[in-house]
Amino acid sequence: MVLFRRFLGDVLRSERMQRGLTLREVSAEARVSLGYISEIERGQKEASSELLASLCAAMDLPLSEVLRDVSSAIALEEVALGLRPVAATPITAARTATSDVVASAA
Repeated sequence: MVLFRRFLGDVLRSERMQRGLTLREVSAEARVSLGYISEIERGQKEASSELLASLCAAMDLPLSEVLRDVSSAIALEEVALGLRPVAATPITAARTATSDVVASAA
């Protein structure tokens, strides 16, 4: 089973560590308890959109980047579990007659 909260926690932990931040630092900046952030990072708790925005702001991290990384990780897991064909492409770009670039979902 693919759990969004597990992948979200993995991405948040990875980003926090890459930035050299401790749970304590993120907790103080986001004004969220250290224990709760830890549970989110371990995939044990669901983060509300407001909480997720606070965590991203505390780490100076765009929310869109977090969601993109989580989406990519979930897509890979779906392929590994056979829930999605390997040939599926999330986004393709095509040129129109006016030379505009249009993105479309596959």
